[in-house]
Amino acid sequence: MQGQNWRFNLGLVLAAIALVLSLSSFVVINPGQAGVLSVLGKARDGALLEGLHLKPPLISRVDIYDVTVQKFEVPAQSSTKDLQELSASFAINFRLDPTQVVTIRRTQGTLQNIVAKIIAPQTQESFKIAAALRTVEQAITQRNELKQDFDLALGNRLEKYGIIVLDTSVVDLTFSTEFSKAVEDKQIAEQRAQRAVYIAREAEQEAQANINRAKGQAEAQRLLRETLSSEVLQKQAIDKWDGQFPLVIGGNQSLPFINLTPEQTQGRRKSG
Repeated sequence: MQGQNWRFNLGLVLAAIALVLSLSSFVVINPGQAGVLSVLGKARDGALLEGLHLKPPLISRVDIYDVTVQKFEVPAQSSTKDLQELSASFAINFRLDPTQVVTIRRTQGTLQNIVAKIIAPQTQESFKIAAALRTVEQAITQRNELKQDFDLALGNRLEKYGIIVLDTSVVDLTFSTEFSKAVEDKQIAEQRAQRAVYIAREAEQEAQANINRAKGQAEAQRLLRETLSSEVLQKQAIDKWDGQFPLVIGGNQSLPFINLTPEQTQGRRKSG
């Protein structure tokens, strides 16, 4: 009886060992993952992609890498073409090339190492390349071009490491205190200059308006003088004459100041 129990227990142990060995002989790679098989600590060639895979039990392990989109924010500093300090922070969207995870496993190890040892320093170098192509003012006014140069440099540098850059964005772009003060002073000076130009133009327009008004008044006076000619003035005086001449007192008689001819006198009497 005891022998049967012993054989039964041994059978259970062997069955359990066989089950463990059989379970450890398979690995499932889920969508969005890639695996690297290592046997006795050495990475085997060929990435394990989505699906079920066999592996040697007990002496092997599989490192799983997330190959979906990852996002990390990386700071960077550089000097511009005119030697101004420029700082930025980039949000980088990337993913690992599933076919390159074996190389990544051999050279970098974990995702944290990839970010710290590859992405961060290459971001710094790429930003230096993009910033050195332009002055600090151009970095402000040509921000899209700065980003394009940065994206091109970073994509080329990370591609050889099995890292695919999907998109980047500039989270923050800052300048040195000295440059910020210089920009502020320049803006104030430009505003003052624009104000001075406006005042000068306003004074010029007012002076021209005064000249135009003076010319208009002079022209009006000229036309008035031409209208009030001597003949018009004489006609106006005759129309207002009441028929009486001024008298000159001399001796015992009062004589007219103006002598009219008989024809003029006759005409005046008839009109009276």
